[in-house]
Amino acid sequence: MTTPNVVILYVDSPERSGAFYASLLGREPVESSPTFVMFVLDKGFKLGLWSRHTVEPAASGTGWGGEIVIVVPDAGAVDATHADWAGRGLSILQTPTDMDFGRTFVALDPDNHRLRVYWPFAGARG
Repeated sequence: MTTPNVVILYVDSPERSGAFYASLLGREPVESSPTFVMFVLDKGFKLGLWSRHTVEPAASGTGWGGEIVIVVPDAGAVDATHADWAGRGLSILQTPTDMDFGRTFVALDPDNHRLRVYWPFAGARG
């Protein structure tokens, strides 16, 4: 069975989005050009940011089609991350709240991709 290990987001400006994610993730990209930026994250997972203006074949949609989900170690980390991101000026779609699967909030990146942070409740999958 294959294991997906790369997510590519189509963005308006890879350089702008690369700076955004470098600050958010606390790490620098391993590759950076005017049309593409790549981050290598924990356990080898990769996040690519590709210019929607140069991707082939051309992409028609942007943002809102899914979420990048970040699991944190406890409910306090959800609230602390929310405070940090709100302080950075990220657009917040959902403030920290308890849902059936855990404590969570949702923010948007500069291209309106959803970023969900959550801590799973006991018994919930995380």
